[in-house]
Amino acid sequence: MTTTETTDTAQDERTLQVYRVYIKVAPEKVWQAITDPEWNGRYGYGAPQFFELRPGGSYRSTASEEMRKVSDEMGYGIPDVVVDGEVLEADPPRRLVQTFRMLMSPDAAADGFTRLTYEIAEVAPGVSRLTVTHDVTGAPNLAAVVAGAYEDQGGGGGGGWAWILSDLKSLLETGSVLAG
Repeated sequence: MTTTETTDTAQDERTLQVYRVYIKVAPEKVWQAITDPEWNGRYGYGAPQFFELRPGGSYRSTASEEMRKVSDEMGYGIPDVVVDGEVLEADPPRRLVQTFRMLMSPDAAADGFTRLTYEIAEVAPGVSRLTVTHDVTGAPNLAAVVAGAYEDQGGGGGGGWAWILSDLKSLLETGSVLAG
């Protein structure tokens, strides 16, 4: 779901993409799956993510072998670090706020840094609600990518946050990812 908040002036318009999924595991498992490269490299696009879980800490996601293979087959290069940013807030296992800049697309990289927030809440014993809010204000190229605008183009363009969160849910609940 994408929402736009409009204030009195057009300059104050914000574009937020908000995704929510319910997962039948405790919040600690969701947190681990998001922040531990042994877990986060197993779902979505298989790109391991590394966090220094403190305000000011670094964040980076590195290209997986599958991403490199698809990139080579399509005839374009992919950087070693595909996304980078900074941890702004870390409150395990409830909240993680970071900046996010996609480097694998020159257009998205030119959009600069955006703000990404993960919120995890236990809504019943052993059931977590994960809400991902991506503030893509002023970043139209990234907004299209993370909204899944390229999922039907093949070649790893993917389904954005909807795909990543669906794959995360599948992995945590069944032990298997959606494809592969």
